[in-house]
Amino acid sequence: MTNLLAVTPPVRPIRVLLADDHAVTLWGLRQLVESARPLMTVAGTASTCADLMSHPALDETDVVLLDLRLGDSNAIGSVARLAGEIGVKVVLLTGDLNPSHHREAVMRGARGVVLKSEPTDRILDVIQRVHCGEVCLNGTLMAMMLGAVPGLPGARPEPKDDDTRRIDSLTPKEREVIQATVTHRGAKSLVVAEALGMSESTLRNHLTVIYSKLAVQGKLNLYVYAVQHRLAPAPEAASRRHAARSQWGQLPSIWGAIA
Repeated sequence: MTNLLAVTPPVRPIRVLLADDHAVTLWGLRQLVESARPLMTVAGTASTCADLMSHPALDETDVVLLDLRLGDSNAIGSVARLAGEIGVKVVLLTGDLNPSHHREAVMRGARGVVLKSEPTDRILDVIQRVHCGEVCLNGTLMAMMLGAVPGLPGARPEPKDDDTRRIDSLTPKEREVIQATVTHRGAKSLVVAEALGMSESTLRNHLTVIYSKLAVQGKLNLYVYAVQHRLAPAPEAASRRHAARSQWGQLPSIWGAIA
């Protein structure tokens, strides 16, 4: 069982707004979150998108625990506004097993996905980790989102014409930047810049152009897009190739390791 309270509590509790269209589920989630005091507390509840987006506690909320299907509409359309305009962190709590829906929610700004079939401790753990800036997707969901599980619905969507056009517009240097960003996922910008032999400001300029060309927002979305469209291999695959080459005494450069 995850011992959340062993972690030093924040200055104030993490304020969690619960959004689900089932009263019993909302009641259970409230009991669960309140059981984690003083680490977190319930800021409020909502059962429709309209209630959620107009909730008086939304401006003071840290994390929204969001069901994809609320009483009045599909809540996936609210994710971008919650994560962008309002600036709260969004964790999806869903019984929907369709990976394309999870992928879309993450691309719109969700930073965690938890299935309703998972243990309750997992919900609390993801809320805490997302609040601290992490991205929480379990291995199966990440694999489905990246198209790494053959045979699953939506596992390897065919590229759209717009995607092909966007990818073709990338310069060789921009492709190098994408590869380095994927290889050094989670590392500071300075690490990526040094690997590329450029300054942080130059790296930021390249990333700004890349985000615009690929119509993505931020490094996480770039990572998902790059691996899904094979602009760069996932770091795990690159590490395996690097280890195999090292057995033969080769010392490949960073670009050789992810070629």
